[in-house]
Amino acid sequence: MPEPIETERLLIRELSASDLLDCHRLNLDIGWNEPSLAEKEALERRQRWLEWTIRGYEQLRLLDQPPYGERAVVLKEGHVFVGLIGLVPLLAPFGQLPSRGGRALAPFTAEVGLFWAVSPAHQGRGIASEAGRALANFAFQALRVERVLACTEYDNVGSIAVMRSLGMQLERNPEPEPPWFQITGTLEKPE
Repeated sequence: MPEPIETERLLIRELSASDLLDCHRLNLDIGWNEPSLAEKEALERRQRWLEWTIRGYEQLRLLDQPPYGERAVVLKEGHVFVGLIGLVPLLAPFGQLPSRGGRALAPFTAEVGLFWAVSPAHQGRGIASEAGRALANFAFQALRVERVLACTEYDNVGSIAVMRSLGMQLERNPEPEPPWFQITGTLEKPE
């Protein structure tokens, strides 16, 4: 992945060790830390994740694999860390979706997932859409993927709005499980 990817307002770059506190704060702010974890334990877990993520960049390059994983989203003005975005393996029961047969208890299959998380202080400004558009374009042009997908819960109106902004086709999972697979957005490679 060319580093960084630039948009009008943003830089999308690999994470570094200096991003630890920003990543930890983001996880706290959006409720991704397990409630049972003490602050110190949550920070230590986030540090291990960050070290693993950074090592993963090099290992994926050495193996000529797609540049999966999270990247920092940073405002160009002031170089403020505002969130994370990434391309990730997305394993889900896509066959449950009406467009793919609507089969109950469909097996899990893999797709390329588009992931984003923006600090609540910076939400509602189009940052996730701008970063998502840039990363989807990279996936279509450089990686030559045919589509990217995103999944969320019914009540995550912010992520659903980002999916719509990106031009994703939205689909509801008629099955109750898995809970994070209630709404799926699919963005096909432009012709």
